[in-house]
Formats: sequence, structure tokens, C-alpha cells
Amino acid sequence: MTHHLSGGMSQVVERQMRNWELAKNQRLQTPSRRNEVEDFICVSRMVGAGGSDVAAMLGQRLGWPVFDRQILDVMAGDDQLRRQIYVSMDERDLTWFEDAMRTFTDTSFIKNDYFHQLTRTVLSLARQGRAVFLGRGANLILPRALGLRVRLVASVETRAKNFAERHALSLKRASAEVEKLEKERVKFVRHHFDADTNDSTRYDLTINVDHFPPARAVDLILGARQSES
Repeated sequence: MTHHLSGGMSQVVERQMRNWELAKNQRLQTPSRRNEVEDFICVSRMVGAGGSDVAAMLGQRLGWPVFDRQILDVMAGDDQLRRQIYVSMDERDLTWFEDAMRTFTDTSFIKNDYFHQLTRTVLSLARQGRAVFLGRGANLILPRALGLRVRLVASVETRAKNFAERHALSLKRASAEVEKLEKERVKFVRHHFDADTNDSTRYDLTINVDHFPPARAVDLILGARQSES
């Protein structure tokens, strides 16, 4: 299955892949004892909590690619893009990769081609280069002891207002959309990972964006990352 990308989406994917190649090359130029995956930040967010803005700012500040739901969905469905990632794996990478994939042995996982390819994509991207992942359960796919996992939360009122402004909707329509999309995200995580998106123990840092706007949230995340290193 191959996605036919719109011009705008194609440019976004290409830009993030170039950033990923740069991050990968930086790792290759500074050899050291390797972890299972390169450094990463996973951003999980309630609908309307500003996750896209925060992830984009993190990518800019760190010089890392940002892989959000749209990009990961495209890559999970595009054989050529996935080959571009896999081709640069060496023998050690491939051995680790196959071992990591064996942990996802649930029957529904094996039968679900989309989720299977999504998991392969996230693991192979993180194995070779630093990245920011936005949503799509990446925090549950990647090794728990590594990286930084962030959750962005906000009141219903704030999220509806943000969503209305971003999508030019009435507040009433935005509130309904936020509720609908939030239920879909909860269902996705529960179905594929048997996990609760609101389980605070899954995250290293939870930020209430009612009180911390995106730029300040980014400062907090980078501060938390620095304290862990």
C-alpha cells in the first residue's frame, strides 16, 4: 500500500526525513556506547492542548525531526519511505530491531497490518536518529527506560477555545469535535496497547497548558530533559 501525498504533505515528510538524516549523521560522527534507541521525546496530549505547537518548537530548539500522527500514518503506509529508513540499518540494528518486534506478539497486532507497520516505523526511526514523536502511542512502542515522555493537559474550555481558533469553528462545534477526537484517541491506545491515556505514571512530566503556554512548556520539557542527562 502506498499513499499518494498532496504537495504540502509531501514537503512536510521530506523535510522531517532530511532532519532525521542530519540527526542520524551527527550520531555516526560521534560514536559512543549505543543505547537501544537514540534520544527521543514523546509528546502525548489532550485534543486542543497545543501538542503540535509544542512538538514543533521542540524540534526547532533541538534541531530534531518531528514525527506526528500524519507523518507516521503516511510512513506506515508507504513502502518506499520505510525502505529508505531500513536500508541504512547495519547488522546490529537489524538484530535489535527483530528482537524488539518480537515483544509485540499479540494476535491482533500481527493481523493489523497498519499497526504492525506503524510500530516498525517508530522503532526504526528511533534506533537510528534523535526525534520528537507526537502521539500515535510512540511512548508505548519505545523502550520505557529511555527518552522523555511528556503529557500536555488542559481544561475543556481551553481546549475547545484553542480548537475553535485553529480550525475556524464555532465554540459549540469545536467542543463537540474535541470530545469526539479525544474518545477516538483513548480508544486507539486502549485497543492497541491496553493502556489508559490518562494514567499519569506513564509520563515523566505532565504540563497543564492552562498555566504554561507552548513556549513556556517547551522550556519546562528541555529543563526536564537536561536534568535527566
